[in-house]
Amino acid sequence: MMQQYCKTKEEYKDCILFYRLGDFYEMFFEDALTASKELEITLTGKDCGMEERAPMCGIPYHAYENYMNRLVEKGYKVAICEQVEDPKTAKGIVKREVIRIVTPGTNMSANSLNETKNNYLMSIYRGERYGISFADITTGDFYTTEVDRFPKVMDEIAKFAPVEILINEVVAEEDDGEHMARLEQLHDKEHTMVSAMEDWYYESEMDERLIKEQFHVMNLEGLGLKDLPDAACSVGCLIYYLKDTQKGCVDHINHISTYHVEDYVVLDSASRRNLELCETMRDKNKRGSLLWVLDKTKTAMGARTLRAMVEQPCIRKDRIEERLDAVEAFNDSMITRDELREYLSAVYDLERLMTRITLKSANPRDLIAFKNSIGILPHVKSILKEFDTGLLAQYENDLDELTDLYASIEAAIVEEPPILIKEGGMIKDGYNATVDELKHAKSDGKQWLLDLESKEREATGIKNLKIKFNKVFGYYFDVTNSFKDQVPDYFIRKQTLANSERYSTDELEDIAGKILGAEDRLYGLEYDLFCELRDNLALEVKRVQKTAKIIADLDALASLAYVAEKNHFVRPAMNEEGRINIIEGRHPVVEKVLDNDSFITNDTYLDNDLNRVSIITGPNMA
Repeated sequence: MMQQYCKTKEEYKDCILFYRLGDFYEMFFEDALTASKELEITLTGKDCGMEERAPMCGIPYHAYENYMNRLVEKGYKVAICEQVEDPKTAKGIVKREVIRIVTPGTNMSANSLNETKNNYLMSIYRGERYGISFADITTGDFYTTEVDRFPKVMDEIAKFAPVEILINEVVAEEDDGEHMARLEQLHDKEHTMVSAMEDWYYESEMDERLIKEQFHVMNLEGLGLKDLPDAACSVGCLIYYLKDTQKGCVDHINHISTYHVEDYVVLDSASRRNLELCETMRDKNKRGSLLWVLDKTKTAMGARTLRAMVEQPCIRKDRIEERLDAVEAFNDSMITRDELREYLSAVYDLERLMTRITLKSANPRDLIAFKNSIGILPHVKSILKEFDTGLLAQYENDLDELTDLYASIEAAIVEEPPILIKEGGMIKDGYNATVDELKHAKSDGKQWLLDLESKEREATGIKNLKIKFNKVFGYYFDVTNSFKDQVPDYFIRKQTLANSERYSTDELEDIAGKILGAEDRLYGLEYDLFCELRDNLALEVKRVQKTAKIIADLDALASLAYVAEKNHFVRPAMNEEGRINIIEGRHPVVEKVLDNDSFITNDTYLDNDLNRVSIITGPNMA
């Protein structure tokens, strides 16, 4: 076993290896020393064929996520090495494989994630320009662009706030390591993990092949990457890294958005920090920020969408007007808006639930949460029929009610299933005849035997006929010698004893087969049926993601409408003449933190001619 461990550990030198042994994940040698210190758990030892015992520590398998998350938060990578065959049927050492590697940017644990924020993994490639990409494995979001200077890279980092950054070695080395130093400051301040990747991760031919395979395209032109070769290299690196850490496909990442920084208000990191858009400068709390005022969303998806709107202010007038039209439409129908918000409050995080489904990590309770969430979609679609123009009408037309997915889960999974998927109790009665039979065998087996015993006693006239059990022969009919002449021909002799004989029948064998091991067979079949259902749901990932985006947009827009109504905000009239004319303007945050309505409104008029403001300052004028 220790040889198997050492061989696996050699492949994952940069990770702490969680090695499954029965009901525990064990760590050995340096990993044990590190984990016992960081997790404050007991360090013991194990004989390993060496002069000294190997340092060892362990954690219960059912609580491993908590320990894993603590290590990842401290900047470690964790490799999960699982038993991939049944120990009962294994010959020799149980086969084990690393099933995934967990890093800050690939962590799927719900306990580690902020449901209102994306969990971005970033890749930076320095070629002719800087290719940068951001992927959130928990939602399937993927964005890429190119910029010409490193300060702009830092601005995008401030915008997306990635938890992990991959860079090519050129970035690490250029400007005498100055860029790497700035990135490492992120680790010190924000605990962002930064890793310099080998050059082959960014090899253009390999990256192009990975992109084509991932997004099912013949060329890069359709993705907007044909003229962005450095962005393509950063995208390819991310895809490889995600597939490598997940040990398989990441089919829920099926769309990539190529964006241009010029489509959004240019905010450098300092301006963004001082504006306190999503968090305050001093405490880094949401309370006291602009988002704190605006965010009255009902769903996690809507909260992330609204945050993105605030962090990336759009400058395209047509898109701004579309949003304003939707907000105005909601406030023209406030009863309808509030009814929609009430329904949305019952919706779970469809994006992250669907990701768990596609990555085969969803449990039965996840499927019930998914079912209950999509169950409100017909009501949402009905509400949206009131709007016949603009974004809201478009959403009504595009919204997929997913009734077939609802029906498939409703038919299969009980309303209050267990969390674990290998201990049965999750498949509904009537869904599968064999499951029903095995359930009866498990619960009614004793009654079956009593009924059979009574029937055969009456049919044969053997008054003391009994069904008994031992580990060698299983279930059998026990017939004393005084009644052996009454044994019918269909009784099959199993054993002859001094005072009795033991028999079986086809019916007894059938019942015994159902009872013996019925629980194992039941659990195995329920597991297979659950996995089949989950795999079928995963095939519909694009439909679900499209619907989830619509729900997120509706929630964000309804939140803005609700806030506008409660705070008496008015719709701005947009112009392209360089004029800003604000009458009785109020600061949305300041007026919220002041007591007794003491905020004093102000007028503001600025233009490109005489009405301008210039600020003259210097190093000693702070």
